[in-house]
Parts: sequence; C-alpha cells; structure tokens
Amino acid sequence: MSDCKVSGWDWANRLFDLVVSATLLVLLLPLLLGVAAMVRMRLGSPVIFAQQRPGLHGRPFTLYKFRTMTDARDARGNLLPDGERLTAFGRFLRATSLDELPELFNVLKGEMSLVGPRPLLTEYLPYYTERERCRHAVRPGITGWAQVNGRNLAPWDERLEMDVWYVENRSLLLDLRILLMTVVKVFRREGVSSNADDAETYLSEERRHRVSSQYQ
Repeated sequence: MSDCKVSGWDWANRLFDLVVSATLLVLLLPLLLGVAAMVRMRLGSPVIFAQQRPGLHGRPFTLYKFRTMTDARDARGNLLPDGERLTAFGRFLRATSLDELPELFNVLKGEMSLVGPRPLLTEYLPYYTERERCRHAVRPGITGWAQVNGRNLAPWDERLEMDVWYVENRSLLLDLRILLMTVVKVFRREGVSSNADDAETYLSEERRHRVSSQYQ
C-alpha cells in the first residue's frame, strides 16, 4: 500500500467530515430517533446492526447501520437467506439509504469519511489485487465514486477500479460532486437493489471461482 498514489487534503478532509457529520447528526436527530423506533417495533432488537469492516490501512472497525432484516430461521435453526429475511420495511430503509444514517457516528469517531471507498466485508481482503488494496489508503466512506456510478449493481472489477481512481484523484470539489450526486440518486432510487441476494455476488466467491476455473 506504500506504492499507492494518494491525492490528499487529509487535514481539511477530516475537518470537513467533523463539521458536516456533527451538523447532520443534530439536524437529523428526530429522523434518527423515528427510524430507530420504527425498527424496534417492526424488526425487534437490536435496532443497530454492527459488523466489523476493514477501514483505513485495512484496520478493522465496527460499522453501524440500522437493522433491515429479521432473524427468521429454518427448521434446523439456520438463518434464512437475506432475501427471505428482508421485509418491505427493510427494503424501504435500504432503497432510501436511511439504514446508513448511523454511519455518521463512524464519521464523527474518525473511522469513516463522508466520501470514500465503501467499507466491504473483511473476508474480501485476500482477494484484492495489489492495485485494489490502495482503496484502503484512505478512510472508507458512507458514499463514494463507485456508488454514484452504479452503486451496488456495477461489476466488482469496475467498482474496485473506481475506488482506486477516487483515491488517486480525490479533492474537495470531487467530494462535493459525489455528495450532490448521492442526494440525487437516493431521491430517484437509482442504481441500487434493496435485495442483496439479487444485486451482487460475493467478491470472495467470484474470485475464488475465477481462480479455480483457470486451473481446470
């Protein structure tokens, strides 16, 4: 990761994140409390979904989101597939990105940025190319260049390349552009599927299969 070309405005970026995230948390507090109450009534507790994700330099942190799925299980006690545990309310939260609001606390804590490569699953770490690992040279973001150019419907290779492009070209103007594009896409509900089962494959499965196919 030391060979990564990072276009930076680090100190200004952090100041921007602090001011904007703190302001949004104050302004959106009634909405946060309202969504939390609805999640508690419709999906039960815990209200917050917490999961370890790789952050800056690949160091793990706990990502916070509103819960969107039930704990429905089959006869053997195994969790049902995501699509079967996702209610209409959960789909609404994902389609409107309301489930992402608790990540503002991650930004305030310095674990995330408003804009940056999305923090993906920890299990993906061994499957990145050397160039793709550069996505961890900056803090992960609530939204990013890949998200406003296809969101979770873009192919993996394309999404990861866009993440690296952002790292190499980030600036205040680019971040403002991405934030504006994010607001527009959220209101239009463009380029996102509320059902992860239909939206994408797991990167680990896709690349494991690709490697095994090369040796057949």
